[in-house]
Parts: sequence; C-alpha cells; structure tokens
Amino acid sequence: MAQFWNKIYNQDCLQGLKKLPDGAVDLAFADPPFNIGYEYDEYRDQLECEHYLDWCRKWTAEVVRVLKPSGTFWLAIGDEYAAELKVMLTQKQKLACRSWIIWYYTFGVNCVANFSRSHTHLFYFVKNPKEFTFNDDSPALRVPSARQLVYGDKRANPKGRLPDNTWVLRPQDIPESFQPREDTWYFSRVCGTFKERAGWHTCQMPERLLGRIIEACSLADELVLDPFSGSGTTLAVAKKLGRRYLGYELSKQYAEQAGERLKGIQTGDPLEGAADPVTSAPATSNGRRLD
Repeated sequence: MAQFWNKIYNQDCLQGLKKLPDGAVDLAFADPPFNIGYEYDEYRDQLECEHYLDWCRKWTAEVVRVLKPSGTFWLAIGDEYAAELKVMLTQKQKLACRSWIIWYYTFGVNCVANFSRSHTHLFYFVKNPKEFTFNDDSPALRVPSARQLVYGDKRANPKGRLPDNTWVLRPQDIPESFQPREDTWYFSRVCGTFKERAGWHTCQMPERLLGRIIEACSLADELVLDPFSGSGTTLAVAKKLGRRYLGYELSKQYAEQAGERLKGIQTGDPLEGAADPVTSAPATSNGRRLD
C-alpha cells in the first residue's frame, strides 16, 4: 500500500480507486463536478440526471469501500444534487451524516434575474457513528464561549466550546458571527486577485477550509484521499499538516500543475489565506454614501 502514498495520479478516480485495498483511507474529501455545465478540459459536466447519479453511485461506493471502519468522508456539492447525494450516501452507502455544513463565500457568481449563489453544501459523513476521529479538544476547533467572553463565568470551560449554527447577510458588519464553532462557515472563494490563487484552475478551494476539515477529522500520518484533486488543495494542506495523501485527477494539465505545487510544499508550512476571514474584508460601519 505504501507505494500509493503521497502521489497524485493522472487517471479516472474509478480506475484508481479499484486498485486500492478495502479500508486503507482515514479521511476522504471530494469536490466532484456538479453537473451544471462547467467547462472542464477532460470531462463533460452536463450529463443526463440519471447518468450523473449513476456515476456518483459508482465513485462514492468506491470511496466508502476504501475508507477504514472508523473513516470519514466529506463531500462538497451544489444545490442541484445535494439532496439526492445525501440520501444516496446515507441510505444506499449506509454512512452516518454528522453535519450538513453550509460554506458561505463572498464573490459568488452574480445573477441578474435571481438571488446570486454564494454557498456550497459540505456533508460530513462517518462510516461508524460510534467510532471516528473528531479532534474536539484541538485548539484549532475550540473557541471562547459566551460564558468566557461576556459573563466571566468561572464555570466556563477554559478550553472554549464547539459549534452551533447561524446565518446573516453581511458577515463583515457582524464580527461575532460566522465563527469557527458554527455550522455556517464563511471563507471567501479563492478569487483571481488573491495571492493564494494558483492561476490555472478556476474552482480552487481555500486552504483554510480544507485545513479545518483535515485538522478536525484526521491525525498526523493518517491517509487523506481526494478523488477529484483539481488544483491539489486537499493534498497540499494534508502535506502541510503532516498527513499522507493520495489524489486522482482526470486532467493531465491539472495533475501536472498540482504535482508541481506539491513539490514546493514542506510539512509544517503555514496555510494560505486569512485565519479569520471575517477580519479580512472591511466593514461598512464607517463608510459613506456616494451621491
């Protein structure tokens, strides 16, 4: 099995996953094509509904097979098939859904005759709801509670607390909202002007988002899988955080570029992007009206 580690393979993930033994992977993260007509260089992203869902059944079954009994699977998906894939993975693949996270981002695609899309669904599944990795004691996940910050209550856990949920319109104007503890996550997309942008992939995931997932659901030296590696962000973050990694990418160009990205990374390198994304954008409280 060791020969598969710390590599990105330029091949269809279904072909690659079939070569892996059962129960080899600790954590899988997948950001598959959403079937919305996006222009990929090696994939047609506009299949008939049943064809797309059948393909999803096949690759998700392989991901579930290669997960360890205590393994975790995160899925990023758009509105169009979120419900179908959640049902598929819980009822057909028998995974347990621990959380349905909403990733809220700025700089969404502007719509002139509808509400602009500014979110992606993140499903957090585990294979065994009684045995899985969740580093709830990690300082990377814990945040101060109201008892600590507001009331000065001596009964408060000095380590802080874990999540709740919320939604607001302008996160920049409400700095106490969209905290790491909540299940509505606020990270900007990796836009064209950002230093983090690789420059050759238009659907690049933020390193900080993957950092939260990998920190929470895996341990050092465990194996992280991404069957749709794209720009290589999952693998890059896994390497930075001291995990082993394995990825598949259908596009030869993306696979080569992601491989070069990985060569320039060392374990322990800092993650790109703002640790607190709310403070990275200006608030409007001191702004002025333009007449």
